[in-house]
Amino acid sequence: MSKLQIRIDRAAHEPVSEQIAAGLRAAIREGRLAPRARLPSWRDLASQLGVARGTVSAAYERLLDAQLIVSLGAAGTFVAEHLPPSSRPREAVAVPSAPVGSIPSFPGRSGIFQMANPAQDLFPAKVWARIMTGAVRATSHARQINPDPRGELALRSEIAAYLSLARGLPCTAAQVFVTTGYAGSLSLAVQALGLRGSSAWTEDPGYPTTRRCLQALGVEPVPVPVDAEGLVVDEGVARAPDAALAVVTAGQQAPLGVALSARRRQAILAWAERARAWVVEDDYLGELQLGARAAPSLVAAGDGARVLHVGTFSKTISPMLRLGFLVVPADQVERFARHAAVVPPAPAPLVQLAVAAFLRDGHFLRHLRRTRQVYAQRRAALVACLDAASATYIAAGLTVLLRLAPGVSDLALAQSLAAHGLTPVPLSPWFAQPGPENTGLLLGVADLRVEIAAETCARLLALVRQG
Repeated sequence: MSKLQIRIDRAAHEPVSEQIAAGLRAAIREGRLAPRARLPSWRDLASQLGVARGTVSAAYERLLDAQLIVSLGAAGTFVAEHLPPSSRPREAVAVPSAPVGSIPSFPGRSGIFQMANPAQDLFPAKVWARIMTGAVRATSHARQINPDPRGELALRSEIAAYLSLARGLPCTAAQVFVTTGYAGSLSLAVQALGLRGSSAWTEDPGYPTTRRCLQALGVEPVPVPVDAEGLVVDEGVARAPDAALAVVTAGQQAPLGVALSARRRQAILAWAERARAWVVEDDYLGELQLGARAAPSLVAAGDGARVLHVGTFSKTISPMLRLGFLVVPADQVERFARHAAVVPPAPAPLVQLAVAAFLRDGHFLRHLRRTRQVYAQRRAALVACLDAASATYIAAGLTVLLRLAPGVSDLALAQSLAAHGLTPVPLSPWFAQPGPENTGLLLGVADLRVEIAAETCARLLALVRQG
């Protein structure tokens, strides 16, 4: 009950029951106990506070008389939904939400054209619930030991098998490190390799979180332009020949959707070997490329001695898992293992074991196959609508980049669209230094049902024209 800040002074003249009532009354007035919040039972609260149940009962009676709480018998005791004016929570200081363009998603917001999350209607929820139940049983019966900081062996083994089969990345479980997601993998890589104080190539336009994460880790991001073949390696060499790292989305670049060409793949690997630098391959949506065949991992183009491969399950299973992985060269395993023990730990073993079973039993590959088919249909429906309206766009993976007239504020436009339940992501924050021509809206296709595509697209374009 520390959240409620109920302090009891047995030396005070005020009865203990009144002290408890005062603490609860303050928590209600200050909004720490919201309307309809359930209160602890007399027994539980008395046990926590070290008082008799009758003392808590007396405190509750005072609050019932004041109409601050209501008793629903066996269902429990709750804060009243409609409080007396004198006891209503004080106006809370508004915490400003992050600006729409600060990161390429809308935290706490959902709507059509959202880019960050997978389609909720396609996920096999019943299968997942059954697997989670099995994982609960497995962890409850397991011998109590400290979790492996590298991640559960069962999951690392399944990830290694999947990457070897589907991404052309031969590796073993020892080379796989389970992390808290993309930022966790990048953090582990920078710390293990001792890159603080160095510089790193980053794609321009590219994932804004990459730049922020590197800066927070003491690495200077150097923006390198992206063209139809992906990262322009020659430009990277010209801008930062002594960079210690390059972060690249080789399979499906975000936000432009291009794949790193074979020529550029060889060039960046040659540069890394020559400069004794490292390449972090962000396998962004690598499993969900909608072409005939997904582009292979960078490691497939060479020996992979200087390549670190980063992936997550955010776009394929759920971002709520906060589960990612990092694959390191075989000769770096011991070095990374030492650092894995002192960085933020991987998600709970329960989650890891559930994902391992999801992969092992074939559910993951079946889910990916179905998801790719549906996403392709949804993107085609959106493209057909944009073609009919003669809109200017680029089909970029699981998004469609809708171009805007130069000078139009995509940040302001995205903010206004969100009020209408449409949450595309503005393009300009993906550029290190956006100019008036770097404006557009990234339309996610994951949750756009085919049957509503035409109506939704027409509504979007009408709102865009209105500004």
